[in-house]
Amino acid sequence: MNKIYIDGNSLTLEQIWDIAVNGKEIALTADSEKKIKICREYVDKLVSENEVVYGLTTGFGKFATISIPADQIEELQENLILSHATGVGDLFSKEETRAIMLLRINVMAKGHSGIRLKTIQTLIDMLNKGVHPCIPEKGSVGASGDLAPLSHLALVLLGKGEAEYKGKILSGAEAMSKAGIKPIHLAAKEGLALNNGTQVMTAVGALALLRAENLARIADINAAMTVDALLGTPTAFDPLIHKLRAYKGQAESAQNLTALLKGSSLRESHRNCKNVQDAYSLRCTPQVHGAVRDSLAHVRKVLEIEINSATDNPLIFPKEGKVLSGGNFHGEPVAFAMDFLGMTTTELGNISERRMEQMFNPALNRGLNPFLAPRPGLDSGFMIAQLTAASLVSENKVLAHPASVDSIPTSANQEDHVSMGTIGAVKARNMINNTAFVLGIELMAACQAVDNREYQTSNVLEAVKEEVRKYVEIILKDRVIKNDINKMKEIVDSEKLVNLAKEYINIV
Repeated sequence: MNKIYIDGNSLTLEQIWDIAVNGKEIALTADSEKKIKICREYVDKLVSENEVVYGLTTGFGKFATISIPADQIEELQENLILSHATGVGDLFSKEETRAIMLLRINVMAKGHSGIRLKTIQTLIDMLNKGVHPCIPEKGSVGASGDLAPLSHLALVLLGKGEAEYKGKILSGAEAMSKAGIKPIHLAAKEGLALNNGTQVMTAVGALALLRAENLARIADINAAMTVDALLGTPTAFDPLIHKLRAYKGQAESAQNLTALLKGSSLRESHRNCKNVQDAYSLRCTPQVHGAVRDSLAHVRKVLEIEINSATDNPLIFPKEGKVLSGGNFHGEPVAFAMDFLGMTTTELGNISERRMEQMFNPALNRGLNPFLAPRPGLDSGFMIAQLTAASLVSENKVLAHPASVDSIPTSANQEDHVSMGTIGAVKARNMINNTAFVLGIELMAACQAVDNREYQTSNVLEAVKEEVRKYVEIILKDRVIKNDINKMKEIVDSEKLVNLAKEYINIV
C-alpha cells in the first residue's frame, strides 16, 4: 500500500477521503520531521530557562496568569487532557475519527506546535494500525478550537479513554496494547498541541463536502431521469440560455442535463407535443443545482485553506525566537462554511421532493398512474415514500438555522466569543444524510416511471436504471420498501452511478 506523505502544507480533500475512508496509510516527510525536531528543541530550551510562556509553564484559559513549577509541567499537560475530555452524545463515525486524527497530525507536521516527534509518530501509528479513539459528537463550542473532542482523541495516546479497534470498543490501554503501540507521557506544550484547534469541525466538514459534491452530480442524473419520465422538454437546458447568466455551476448542471438526455427515444416520441415549458422543479434545475454547486465550490476553498493551517495556541516560531498567543483556533471561517454547506445542499432535496410531486400527482404526471401505483387504489405505490421525503425535507428546514450566529461566553469570560462550528459541521452532515435519502427515493421513483413508459430513455440513463435494478426491483405490487430506500441511499451516496455515467458522457 503506497503511503501518503504528510508535511502540514499540501494535504488535499481527496487525500483525506483516501486515508479516512479507504484506509490509506501515512508517514511524515523528512522535511516535516526536521521542522518538528527544531521546534521541540526550542520548547525544551524555554522550559530549561524557566521562561514564563502560556501553555508551557502556565495554566490555561482563565488560569493563564498562574505559573507552574518545572516539576509539575508534565502533570499540567496530562491534567489538561483529563479535565477537557467532557464530550457527550453519539460517537463520531470511524471515518470521521480517522479524518480528525489525520488533520491533527497534519497541523503538528507544520512544525509550529512544539510537539515531540515520538508523540506525533505515536498518533500516526494509531491511525495506520486502526486504533480509533471514541470521540463524542457534542461538547465543542468551536473556540478554543475543538477542545473537548480532541481531548478524547488524546486520551487514548495516554492509554486512557476508549477506542475502536478491529470492530470492538476497548479501553484505550487495551486497544493500544493489541495494536502493539506504547502509550506516551506528555511533555511541556504537548497537551495544547493535541487538543487546541479546529480539526473536528474541519474533518467532519471535509467528508460531508465530498459527499455533497457527489450528490450534486447525482441530483443532475435524477433530474434528467425525472424530466424524461414526465415527457418534459430539454429546451430549458440549451447552453444559449446559460451563457447569458455566467454562473459556472449553472452551466455545468445544464451541460450535464443535456448530455444525459441526448439520444432519448422517449424524448423523440413526444417531440411535437404542445408542451413548451415545464414546472420550475424541472425547468429551473440548472439554476438551483448550479447555485448549490457554486456554494460547494466556496466551501471547498475554505476547507482547502483550513486543512493546511496551524490552528493551535500558542504558536512557536523557532527561527524568529517567538512564542505567540493568538486566535487561529477560532472556528469562524469553518463555522460559516458549515452553515452554508448544510443550508445549500438541502436545496437538492427540496427541489427533488417537488419533482416527485410532478411524478406522483395524476393531474401533473402526464399519463402515469397516481403515485406510480401498479394497481391504483389496491396499491398505494410511492404515496408514503413521498411522505418520508417530505419529512426529511422538513427536518432539514429546521436544521438549516445557522449555528454560527450563536455564541456563548465561557471560561469566566476569557473565551467570550465562540464559533459553534462543530455544531454546524455535525448539522450539515445530518442534512446531507437526509438529502441522500430524498435523492434515493426520487431516483427509485424515476426508474419506476421510466419503466412504465412505452419508449426507452437515453443510453446513459438506461444504464443507470439497469444498475439501480441490481439492488431494487421494479414495484409490481405493494411491498415493504424501507430496505429499498436504504439501498437507494447507499447507491446515491456512493460514486457508483456517477462513475457509470462517465462511461457514456462527460459528466461534471
